[in-house]
Amino acid sequence: MAGAHIKFGTSGWRAVIAEDFTLTNLRRVTHAAAKHIRENREYGCKGEEYLLHLKTSGKPPPKVPQVAIGYDTRCLSEEFAKNVAEAFAVEGFCALLSDAEAPTPVTAWTVTNTHAAGGVMITAGHHPPHYNGFKWTPYWGGPAMPAVTDDLEARAQSLTIAESDKFTPFEQGVSAGLIKMTDFHPDYFKQLFSLLDEKAIKKAGLKIAADSVHGAVRTYLRPALERLGAQVTGLRERRDVMFGGRSPDTDEENLKLLKETVVANKLDLGLACDGDGDRFGVIDSDGAWISPNQVLGLALEHLVKNRGLKGKLARSVMTSHFADSIARHYGLEVRETAVGFKHIGNLLRTGRYLLGGEESGGLSIMGHVPEKDGILACLLMAELAAYERKPIKKILGGLNKKVGNFVNARINLRLDKSMNMAAVIEKLQHRPPLNLAGSSVWRIDHTDGFKFIMKDGSWLGLRPSGTEPVVRIYAEAASPSKMNSLMDSGKKILGGKL
Repeated sequence: MAGAHIKFGTSGWRAVIAEDFTLTNLRRVTHAAAKHIRENREYGCKGEEYLLHLKTSGKPPPKVPQVAIGYDTRCLSEEFAKNVAEAFAVEGFCALLSDAEAPTPVTAWTVTNTHAAGGVMITAGHHPPHYNGFKWTPYWGGPAMPAVTDDLEARAQSLTIAESDKFTPFEQGVSAGLIKMTDFHPDYFKQLFSLLDEKAIKKAGLKIAADSVHGAVRTYLRPALERLGAQVTGLRERRDVMFGGRSPDTDEENLKLLKETVVANKLDLGLACDGDGDRFGVIDSDGAWISPNQVLGLALEHLVKNRGLKGKLARSVMTSHFADSIARHYGLEVRETAVGFKHIGNLLRTGRYLLGGEESGGLSIMGHVPEKDGILACLLMAELAAYERKPIKKILGGLNKKVGNFVNARINLRLDKSMNMAAVIEKLQHRPPLNLAGSSVWRIDHTDGFKFIMKDGSWLGLRPSGTEPVVRIYAEAASPSKMNSLMDSGKKILGGKL
């Protein structure tokens, strides 16, 4: 056996650089992916589903199986991506390697657009700078489901060090045509603009600040907005492998500069993406942070009301019911999934879902890759502003009058030694509370963790992390006081006091 155990989480395998994230382990998982493609029913002579995918697209199977490889701006990401390309090359695959850093949704689109057998994104998403990761994208362009990642883990674990370290030297791979440096920009931009009303956005002449958070969207977000006629102020576009000394996320805390820039320059919007471009951040004209829960509802309202589109809504179980109320207003069906965009992406693959999203900042729409796309989410908010010609908060105010108020929050509670999580889970399973924050519990949803739904529509969610001693507490109600009371109830439950 070789090296440390490779374990895939909700968005791929992530590990600390130079500890578990090493060249040997990276090649191990790459060789595992190559063998998975060859021996699994997703490709080649056994790949009926993949071949049907090619048939419906009108494309013949490539003579040499292709994989798309992208990477973010983390330390050594481009070198790690080259190592992945070298390992695929020795396995007889043609690696389409991005010639510059590329966001996760861009790499996912390249997989589907080139009819590749799959793709790799070298990224640790919004994790701290000392992490990096390997995210596998199957041929359909969305996050891999557990059956696939379980197979990758098992194959990687079974490889010897000698098997793991095989590779074709980079220049030799290029000369042999097995490694092709590829510009991912043109085809992605073509796809992106096909999903938008370019004329409406250009006509609005919006003034926008675009924050790349030192990440992979630095050659995508601002250029896309400028092509759509916006006056754009670019922020944090210089590569910084330390991301300014913090995780490259789009939470409110990390968007202070964006907020200050919008307010000081009297701009219409502030838009941001995280380090690998799959999550979004939105700042209104007055500097207010618009949460992902609110953005999901705004996007649905805009697509249905302004764009005249129809389809189902998919959201994760701990995401606000705000978008549900909008869906019901328009007679649209809602499907709830476990946490993790892979579950939402699996529904988007069917072509019956107009919009899919989650409270952590992931969103995609019908006709696009079934993967989180922060760039698309940002441009949809620009399109909404162009249609409505008023601040986001005013649009939200009108929606609240139409479908009700939804106040929500999430906190991560780190468990201390006094908290017996196993005992808490056992109690919740067999003796759950029947009343929370003065309201009767109507039903309990066990899709992912525990979600206590009250008769008045408010709810409390408790979801233990699968990778660290943390429990996430979610709450939603029609008022801040009720929401806070539910949060307090969640803390008491975890502390064994309720």
